[in-house]
Amino acid sequence: MEVSNSIFAINIHRCSSFFLGLLLLLASALSLANAKTHYHDFVIQATPVKRLCNTQNSITVNGMFPGPTLEVNNGDTLVVNVVNKAKYNVTIHWHGIRQIRTGWADGPEFVTQCPIRPGGSYTYKFTIQGQEGTLWWHAHSSWLRATVYGALIIHPPEGSSYPFSEQPKRQTALLLGEWWNANPIDVVREATRTGGAPNSSDAYTFNGQPGDLYNCSSQDTVIVPIDSGETNLLRVVNSALNQPLFFTVANHQLTVVGADASYVKPFTTSVLMLGPGQTTDVLISGDQSPSRYYMAARAYQSAQNAPFDNTTTTAILEYKSSTCAAKNCSSNKPLMPPLPAYNDTATVTTFTKSFRSTGKNFVPTDIDENLFFTIGLGLNPCPPNFNKSSQCQGPNGTRFTASMNNVSFVLPSNFSLLQAHHQRIQGVFTTDFPANPPRKFDYTGNVSRSLFSPVAGTKLYRLKYGSRVQIVLQDTSIVTPENHPIHLHGYDFYIIAQGFGNYNPRTDPSNFNLVDPPLRNTVAVPVNGWAVIRFVADNPGVWLMHCHLDVHITWGLATAFLVENGVGELQSIESPPEDLPLC
Repeated sequence: MEVSNSIFAINIHRCSSFFLGLLLLLASALSLANAKTHYHDFVIQATPVKRLCNTQNSITVNGMFPGPTLEVNNGDTLVVNVVNKAKYNVTIHWHGIRQIRTGWADGPEFVTQCPIRPGGSYTYKFTIQGQEGTLWWHAHSSWLRATVYGALIIHPPEGSSYPFSEQPKRQTALLLGEWWNANPIDVVREATRTGGAPNSSDAYTFNGQPGDLYNCSSQDTVIVPIDSGETNLLRVVNSALNQPLFFTVANHQLTVVGADASYVKPFTTSVLMLGPGQTTDVLISGDQSPSRYYMAARAYQSAQNAPFDNTTTTAILEYKSSTCAAKNCSSNKPLMPPLPAYNDTATVTTFTKSFRSTGKNFVPTDIDENLFFTIGLGLNPCPPNFNKSSQCQGPNGTRFTASMNNVSFVLPSNFSLLQAHHQRIQGVFTTDFPANPPRKFDYTGNVSRSLFSPVAGTKLYRLKYGSRVQIVLQDTSIVTPENHPIHLHGYDFYIIAQGFGNYNPRTDPSNFNLVDPPLRNTVAVPVNGWAVIRFVADNPGVWLMHCHLDVHITWGLATAFLVENGVGELQSIESPPEDLPLC
């Protein structure tokens, strides 16, 4: 009798599993049946933009700054035709999109495509698969992304809701940016010529507007509506070129529910910190007296003795039921929130360690590729044929550089890396990027000057399809330690640990979170510290990994992974589109 009961229970379990699987399959099919294809045209063009009392001829998309917000559902396809009517080469990167088998649409210049030349065009086509939340798009050529960027919002599949206890009444995208009273291309070109650091920005912005604390800016300060008793979703993106930023709202708590288009276990905080490239979704409740409250953002500056923009940008959270909202008045001064000190690493650490993923995780445990990458700045001696006073304005007559594992990354110019790989073109890159630093040293201590000058090269690291990868990202104190937002194209990864000092392979693995680590596409490696990430190399192509401080990628703080095709069509990259730009 016991045996037959067991068999009965097993059969019931099998039936339940079968019907559960069938339901999931039907739900997936229904989602696919409801999927849509969205068509957009992006015209890259010069547009007069007035900020801080000055007008700049800025490069924009469709004359908009920031550019258009794209809204899709999980499972939808985007088709974006980009026409370049500007005087610069341009590409568009869809930051955080996995681009499964569609690496030709990823966008980084000379990595997955040659640039779209002035007068040229290119159509990006890709499908969003298994991602929900906030991402963004931006130019990936020189410093054009200072003004060429916009939000990319991915809603749940049609007919589904957010996995929150309360559905948001309204949603607002808040893109934090930087503004120069100059042409950003001229700023980076001048820095490249002199070898010194580029000029800092003149303002930070909310959705392209500096806010009340800057000259000639109050009239266009961004207003974010809320009403008493409602819960709204704020989609915060750090679109700034070179600066991690704190974000807070006066008198209001923020419940974090997502980051980089992945849901997280909700937690409450009064302040966010986002490195450039990162996104954070938060719920905010209208639980304060109907009035006006400043939203504010300013720099988190971890590098020592480095110049930075120390200004504060503001937007206004305005209750619709407030007297001021009804009268459309501007004399009622909003309440200003306290902001962390510029170098408040303790607040950053508390915030960063609060992230935990939801749902079932697939953290790799048996590792095939155990990699250790040092990251940081460097200094090259002044070349003999350079004018030391005008072309070597780094510290002590040097030129700034940056590297991973002592290799300063150099982009090709005649072919893209993906094109060279796909067509087996020799001489464009090598696959000898080191798995470990060429020399071990006290990474966060006093570093010998002999390690300040990296080797320049276009070196990639080859990964077999399906390999399980762990990377230790170790900050260094070469020149100065700094918080580095490291972004990996084509992948999300689990952040299983972070810490300060030198990573210890004997003791630090005991602190790995293999249960519910956050899933991100950009990790803020702590100043004078390290982070450990894991992912499965299940997306064939060539994928850039780089610091999202654009000044650092300009100096060479990058590398790329060449992920081989697997078995069969579904594990291989698609053929290149017919309109892929030529170099």
